[in-house]
Amino acid sequence: MPQTTLIIFSALAGLSAAAKSLTDVCTVENVQAALPANNTLLGIEPIISSVTANAVVNATAGGSFMMRRSTTSETLTYCNVTVTYTHTGKDDRVVVQYAFPQPSDFQKRFYVAGGFGYSLPSSTTGGLTYGAIGAITDAGYDAFSTTYDEVNLKGNGSINWDATYMFAYQGIGEMTSLGKAMANPFYGNNNGTKVYTYFEGCSDGGRQGMSQVQRWGEEYDGVVAGAPAMRYGQQQVGHLTSVAVEHTLDHYPPPCSMAKIVNATIAACDPLDGRTDGVISRTDLCKLHFDLDTLVGESYYCAATTSSSLGFGFGKRDGIAGSSTSSTPAQNGTITAQDIAVVKGIYNGLHNLKGDRAYISWQHGSSLSSDADPTWNNETSSWELNIPSTGGEFVTKMVELIDEDNLTTLDGVTYDTLVDWMQTAMVRYLDSLQTTLPDLTPFQESGGKLLHYHGESDPSVPPASSVHYWQSVRSIMYPESSYSHEQSLQALEDWYQFYLVPGAAHCASNSLQPDGPFPEDNMNTMIDWVENGIKPTGLNATVSAGQYSGEVQKLCQWPTRPVWKNDAWKCVNDQASIDSWTYTFPAFKVPVY
Repeated sequence: MPQTTLIIFSALAGLSAAAKSLTDVCTVENVQAALPANNTLLGIEPIISSVTANAVVNATAGGSFMMRRSTTSETLTYCNVTVTYTHTGKDDRVVVQYAFPQPSDFQKRFYVAGGFGYSLPSSTTGGLTYGAIGAITDAGYDAFSTTYDEVNLKGNGSINWDATYMFAYQGIGEMTSLGKAMANPFYGNNNGTKVYTYFEGCSDGGRQGMSQVQRWGEEYDGVVAGAPAMRYGQQQVGHLTSVAVEHTLDHYPPPCSMAKIVNATIAACDPLDGRTDGVISRTDLCKLHFDLDTLVGESYYCAATTSSSLGFGFGKRDGIAGSSTSSTPAQNGTITAQDIAVVKGIYNGLHNLKGDRAYISWQHGSSLSSDADPTWNNETSSWELNIPSTGGEFVTKMVELIDEDNLTTLDGVTYDTLVDWMQTAMVRYLDSLQTTLPDLTPFQESGGKLLHYHGESDPSVPPASSVHYWQSVRSIMYPESSYSHEQSLQALEDWYQFYLVPGAAHCASNSLQPDGPFPEDNMNTMIDWVENGIKPTGLNATVSAGQYSGEVQKLCQWPTRPVWKNDAWKCVNDQASIDSWTYTFPAFKVPVY
């Protein structure tokens, strides 16, 4: 065919595709025709008769949870598609649901919004704003209405491995590869048009994003992963460190005392970054230079309250994990040396009884209330042990393999017990939930880009957890024998950038440091990077409260750190800072990535 004729033919084909309406494409027959034939995606066999397709016109939906904090609604028009497939050789059924934008809105993109806690992605429409197909999967265990921790056991002592792997990474990966295969045929584009594929998530949604980078890297062009809870064995058992410290020291500080310690720490460490703005932008300087013992004798008072704790995202879909309601009496007293000893033990992180480090903890100034607050016993008029289900349920269901929602006691539990639980979980789930593979070569070589961020005052997933993973990727992919210090940094930042968010909590701004910035347009930054070649030089974050409300700060890319100097934020290299964020874990004999 002559070249001129080919160009005209291609143009007409594109015009024909663009001219299609939602009514034209949103039919069962069109979806069936778009499905890949069996053996095209090895191990996945679509069931043609299962297809449904329904047009949704002018629906109203709010912003995507934790991705865009806008409360404004938008009008959505799309084709709601469901497909069921089976795994070759298995008599199982996996249901996937897609939202295909109307043809005039499709921007040749596929988008996955991560889930939260033990839930997989729950909304198909988060990508419509970007002209992208969105998707969710029931993972074969009805994940649309059931959380993984409800099905992880087939019975006491029997792990549901199918559900575990589907939750860990397989379900989202299969959903994405199937949806991408359908994209061009659905819209009548049969010329191999590039479909850019994105993932965006935080908390376990961040872990889910990392799971795709690590195991389905060739499928994704851009992944935004926030505060990923990816080191499951250490992370989840680590939620018990606070109560283990209290139990070991046999001291349960009143919540008001611990809140006073945290707030006083914020006030003392706020100026260390060069600007007094209610935000600890340099928690490393706080750790290095602030002495918690100076708070002994400080007075505190809290009125009687009834409060609810969210549990920061590791629990049932209908009441984010570990959620609870409690009543506390008025509290009036002074901070004691015993109170400080507990807080120091918590911030120091878990060590075994020989003193070997097993895991990290939160940064100084991070809230302690979720894991460390004791419960008030009206009968004894005293504060008592309050085991957080975030860690307790993980130990009962995934370590001890007993279908119980929490530990009932810590009797006989020592720091060594926690380390043993971590060891068991790390080895058992090394190829599924642990999600710590540091060799990202397939993702990098296919041109993938990764934006990784973490709130510096996260009280749930320690931010040093993310630092440690970044360090692991750098050391594995750019060993010092092959790259100089500067060469490895440059090579890594070309496709993987990591940012700490000053003052931010878990996947959100922080009520204790409300004047802190928080990134709100990560996906737009990612799209510019992937599709337009505009590599970020910093991550935009907006201040939403206080005297600097509306200010947009450019966050410093790790390993540089922020300092306020000459009326502006500067990103500086500080080896003492890097050292304070760097950990080894000699309590384990195998590497912890």
